[in-house]
Amino acid sequence: MSARQDTLHRFLFNKSDVRGELVNASGTLQQILDNHHYPEPVRRLLGELLVCTSLLTATLKFEGDITVQIQGDGPVRLAVINGNDRQQMRGIARMNGDVPAGAGFHDMIGKGFMVITITPRQGERYQGIVALEGETLEACLDDYFRQSEQLPTSLFVRVAEHDGKMQAAGMLLQALPASAEARTQEETQNMFSHLMQLTATISSDELFTLDAETILYRLYHEEDVVLYEPAPVAFHCGCSRERCADTLVTLPEEDVNHILQEDGKIDMECEYCGAHHIFDEQDIHEIRTQKNASLH
Repeated sequence: MSARQDTLHRFLFNKSDVRGELVNASGTLQQILDNHHYPEPVRRLLGELLVCTSLLTATLKFEGDITVQIQGDGPVRLAVINGNDRQQMRGIARMNGDVPAGAGFHDMIGKGFMVITITPRQGERYQGIVALEGETLEACLDDYFRQSEQLPTSLFVRVAEHDGKMQAAGMLLQALPASAEARTQEETQNMFSHLMQLTATISSDELFTLDAETILYRLYHEEDVVLYEPAPVAFHCGCSRERCADTLVTLPEEDVNHILQEDGKIDMECEYCGAHHIFDEQDIHEIRTQKNASLH
């Protein structure tokens, strides 16, 4: 059977105190890339970041938003994915130099750091900062989990051109606290290491083309694995005319008036989805009137 694109599957090893996730986000990645002309290495980087964000989000028990961004002093100064607990994703990259074909992670980013920001709908905002010391994004996220989680966690990310389009998929394994059956921490770690070795054999073609049931059977046919119902992964920008209007009222009136005199309109383009939100003089007058009314 073929892979179901844009789905996240959770699974559990009943006898091993280990949980897992499997995601294919290829269609979502394509929508992120559609409005931009990134070089191939940057498209790959955004795909890796998308997969990692989806897998990371699914490990968190919260309702709210998550942002995973990479900042550096290389030609790619920023790469970011915004998402939420409903697996709605968007992302962009910003460059200040040429990215050569075949560029690796540090060729693009240089020296920098990764910032993971979690904003729950209820509760306090959390932010974690990780130095980009690993050779790959996977390795940097493994560093993050080692620093912030008590539970051993490992990522397996595959992003590449397949059938003429960039494909993005990946898996995550996470050890759980030892069960009431009194397994020792060493036994759980040994089980986790064994499953990691099996998972590392997954190929890009398998992740891109096979359904979850087939992938799990190929990797773990000797294990007792429970596969749960999938959750959809989707591109969702969230920009709106109302949000743009809220931004406009914070700008100095003389600056807004100058643009109107020069161009006759204000065209606010969303850098995530490419949508244009256009305001003319009458629109600006109504926005200012509504703001003044709300202040009195």
